[in-house]
This record gives sequence, structure tokens and C-alpha cells, in this order.
Amino acid sequence: MSNDFPLRPFLPSDTMALRDLFAQSIDELTGDDYDDDQRLAWAATAEDAVAFAKRLGDMTTLVVTIDGEYLGFASLKANDHFDMLFVSPHYAGEGVGSALADAIERLAEARGAETISVDASETAATFFEARGYEPQSRNSIPIDDQWLSNTTMTKRFKPKTVAGSDGTMPRPGQSGPRQS
Repeated sequence: MSNDFPLRPFLPSDTMALRDLFAQSIDELTGDDYDDDQRLAWAATAEDAVAFAKRLGDMTTLVVTIDGEYLGFASLKANDHFDMLFVSPHYAGEGVGSALADAIERLAEARGAETISVDASETAATFFEARGYEPQSRNSIPIDDQWLSNTTMTKRFKPKTVAGSDGTMPRPGQSGPRQS
């Protein structure tokens, strides 16, 4: 499968399908890191469809669909926090998560963020680490009567280079570094 997945903004009509994808992803992909009760509590955070739609709509949320099938979604909060990344278990490992992460990171950087943070689940931490995120702190999050662990991670974007390759600024009318 290609890494060139069609991305589009979240629409309120996506809510029920994304809620199902969210729950299925948690149930089928995080079993090695969270027990049944923890996964049920986590998935239940999307049971209120109106609240889930508001959460997704209040952020920049990107969705991948192909031929009406939902493959994944990701959300950027406040231009510098990677809030959600969920992929259908049927497409895990196929590049959907990477395509969504690339897009979210490009958006954050284009909006002026120097760093981006994520509270990565135990399952997702290695994915984010491979993308250059560094662990900052471990967290225990209460959800109902369960505690779920995650790791706050950050990634620093490379500074934009405006100087010539030799470190000098081009003079007016000059397109690049001076030749010696």
C-alpha cells in the first residue's frame, strides 16, 4: 500500500465512524500494554458522540478514508500538541499513521511551532521515538476507576535557514552565497 494517503479535514458526519475506529484501535492494538479494564475505560471516553465530535472539531483533525472506509485520524491541538493518532487495526503498519503524523508535524511547523509534544500511549511511544520525539516525563492518567500510563514526549523542529549555505546573508539582488 502507498504512503500517499488522501487526507482531509474532519467533518461532523465522521463522528460515529471515528468513534468506532477509536474503540477498535484501542481494543485490538493496545492489548500488550493495557489490560481489559484499562482499554474499556479508555475507549469509553468517546461514548458521548456529541462530546467526541466537539473534541475533534475543536482541534485540527485530519482523516484518511479510501472508498468510504476509514483508515485513521489524527489531531493537532493548539498548534503544538499532537493530541490523537488512531489507525484502524486493518491498516496498522501500512503507513497510515506515518502519513498522518507527517501531516500533523508539517501543520505544527507551518503554524510556527518550534517543538511539538505528544502524550504517547505505551503502545505508541516507540512509533514517536522513531520519529525523533524524546521522552520528557511519565504520567499516570485516571480514567474512571482505572489508571493508564503514558509518556509526554517532545520533538524539536529544525530551525529554518535563511542565510546562505556559507552562513552569510545574501545581498539585495544576490540569490545565494557569494563565490570566492
